Amino acid sequence: MIFQKLYSNFGKKSEITMKTTTISIPICIKDEAELTVQETQLLNEAKRATYRSYSPYSHFSVGAAVELDDGTLVSGSNQENAAYPSGLCAERTTVFYANSRYPDVAVRRICIAARDTNGQFCRRPIPPCGACRQVLLETEQRAGHNIEVLLYGTEGTYCLRSVKDLMPLTFDSSYL
Repeated sequence: MIFQKLYSNFGKKSEITMKTTTISIPICIKDEAELTVQETQLLNEAKRATYRSYSPYSHFSVGAAVELDDGTLVSGSNQENAAYPSGLCAERTTVFYANSRYPDVAVRRICIAARDTNGQFCRRPIPPCGACRQVLLETEQRAGHNIEVLLYGTEGTYCLRSVKDLMPLTFDSSYL
């Protein structure tokens, strides 16, 4: 009887008007020749880091590099393990190392590059996974300013003005 009452209007057109919104994210796409000197240095660090990846299972090598507010560059790579949850992505390896080594210097920008299973740099830029996006978001909050994000692909580098552009509907400490 309760089931019948709850679902008696199932399939009937609702009288409720739903609101919608559109979220658009500006992404600048640059060729390598259009990158600034600092962006090029950061990109080269991220690309070099892919060669330090330990990825015997996926054979997908990811490198990340961050530029700190004082100009210091820090890089890292993905580190896999047969027990997959025990591995770590390049972005988190890099940010955690930077935060532990230079705790009083904020991250200014991050660049991510990847090589595919054939060892070639990916054509399209690869975005960070959800866990890395959350860590990057909190790193941005900790920095107190936007962290620029560069996602490298041989067809162009996506340049975003903030980590929030990677996930515009963010969950952060303001909800707690």
